[in-house]
Amino acid sequence: MTASPSSSVQAARKAVADRLKEIRRDANLTAKSVAERTGWYKSKVSRLENAVTPPSDDDIRAWCAACEADGMVADLIAASRSADNAYIDWRRLQRTGLRRLQESYIPLFERTQSFHIYCSNVVPGLLQTEGYATALLGSIAAFRGTPDDVSAAVAARLRRSRVVYGGNCRFALLVEESVLRHRVGGAEVMAGQLGHLLSVMATPSVSLGVIPFTADREMWMVETFSIYDRRQAQVETLTAQVNVTAPSEVEQYVKAFGNFAKLAVYGSPARALITSAIDALA
Repeated sequence: MTASPSSSVQAARKAVADRLKEIRRDANLTAKSVAERTGWYKSKVSRLENAVTPPSDDDIRAWCAACEADGMVADLIAASRSADNAYIDWRRLQRTGLRRLQESYIPLFERTQSFHIYCSNVVPGLLQTEGYATALLGSIAAFRGTPDDVSAAVAARLRRSRVVYGGNCRFALLVEESVLRHRVGGAEVMAGQLGHLLSVMATPSVSLGVIPFTADREMWMVETFSIYDRRQAQVETLTAQVNVTAPSEVEQYVKAFGNFAKLAVYGSPARALITSAIDALA
């Protein structure tokens, strides 16, 4: 398993490892005894207890059997899987294509009341047009070599975006000015996308801010992230999606968003930046 950039992931894995150690001690067994009963090398026992190697489901079953603690299997497997889900390789998420990944967000979006989204590289998914989404998801599929289900994935992305126009949700979105200038799909597609941003700004539930090139930065650019009801943050890296749930870490993303929000312009100044980007496409 790839090491996570988020300490909350490692903390979750350590909690599982600590529980394995407690079960061994409660059974009055040494690490050597567990190794003998499971047929493992002692070094594997050490790696599992010190959270160096995440346990597989079979590892947990074998450990609990060796310690005569079969009743702990279900809870430990659930905790281990939860830790694994904190850091998920894109290859794992996208192995069957992009459609299912887009659809998997729908329950989260439907139960969230307050969205805070910062994008440093592309237009936020919730605000993407069909043309822009097609070009972007097509490039992702090509880069990662996933099955070609781009059309279905785009349709799923557009369906999940309907939350912007219904219900009582609030959307605070921030983009760097460079997002307006990066051409995804060519000039015509970008013109349509930028025009859509201008129209969506009139939606009462949406606050769209643009951080200008000229902003005197007190907060450096970071990876794209989304905060859901200030209880969970999702961070997008090149290789993985990181799910942050530790309150102290979620609060750091909330703080970062607040700092970015102070750098952004809104209303007429934001529209002027978008219009300027459209004019530059000519």
